Amino acid sequence: MKKMKFLIFLSALLIIATALSGCSASSENAYGKNSSDKKVLNVYNWGDYIGEDVIAAFEEQYGIKVNYDTFATNEDMYVKIKSGGSNYDVIFPSDYMIEKMINENMLQKIDITNITNYDLIDDQFKNLDYDPNNEYSVPYMWGTVGILYNKTMVDEPVDSWDILWDEKYANQILMLDSLRDSIAVALRKQGYSINTRDLNELEEAKQALIEQKPLVLAYVGDEVKDKMVGGEAALAVVWSGEAVAAKRENPDLEYAIPKEGSNLWVDAMAIPASSQNKEAAELFINFMCETEIAFQNADYIGYSTAHKEAKYLFPEEIINDKAAYPLLEELDSCVIFKDLGDFTKEYDRIWTEIMAQ
Repeated sequence: MKKMKFLIFLSALLIIATALSGCSASSENAYGKNSSDKKVLNVYNWGDYIGEDVIAAFEEQYGIKVNYDTFATNEDMYVKIKSGGSNYDVIFPSDYMIEKMINENMLQKIDITNITNYDLIDDQFKNLDYDPNNEYSVPYMWGTVGILYNKTMVDEPVDSWDILWDEKYANQILMLDSLRDSIAVALRKQGYSINTRDLNELEEAKQALIEQKPLVLAYVGDEVKDKMVGGEAALAVVWSGEAVAAKRENPDLEYAIPKEGSNLWVDAMAIPASSQNKEAAELFINFMCETEIAFQNADYIGYSTAHKEAKYLFPEEIINDKAAYPLLEELDSCVIFKDLGDFTKEYDRIWTEIMAQ
């Protein structure tokens, strides 16, 4: 009897061991690794810049938990990554910030062979100056900076930045609370490059913005769309995606790229050098490049997708909307921001002096 009880006990131990082994196997993530930190992906994106159900769809498909945080500006994101106090695996910087982070060894190279959907990204957004060999980033959204105006409040052509200095529109003008964008407006008005390193040209831009300031109702960020939809201002400097979304809600609104030229921007996905979860990060980036997912993202946020197939899932009125998808010739005078390196401090100084007035 004692021997029989021992055998029963031994069998029970084997059953428990087998069950524990099964639990261990089931706790492995999509890559068969037991480390719990490999089951979590930390994503850092702009606010309201992804489809409502996309994160849940990724988690369900791959069994990877996504921790999702948002930032308001490229500079906020940069400071947080630079400080080393974060552990993000996928980030969404803009062109000039990608260039800056590459130069400071803050990004990892992406294995494009793991991004099987990369061929679906429009060639127009590849091999650009900020990442000439497409090693560190995968394009996500793109657009321009222009003027959103209310046709019931503006009865003249909106084709020049000069209109933002017209006293007729005092307290009806919204400017972006973004130093690169607002200084760029003044630089293009004066006929200068948005990437100038000439202190005299910057000084002229500063004086122009100081001169304009009494006409400005407010310096705004993401709230610009709601203010224009609500008829709170006649003219606003906006990112084109905000214009597209605003026009959907208020048919009195229209968007123009001024003849002097503007900024052409690209937001892309990248992997910080500090990420310890590169495999899952690339899986997420590839997922974001699936046609249906790219469409969901662009449809929800109202910005223009860099995905060449997703674009054509939109109705004709969106595809033909020059705010969303301007003709190539309309982009001839538009330029991508470059990283200014140490000269950035001069732009910071200029902006501080403008805001102090």
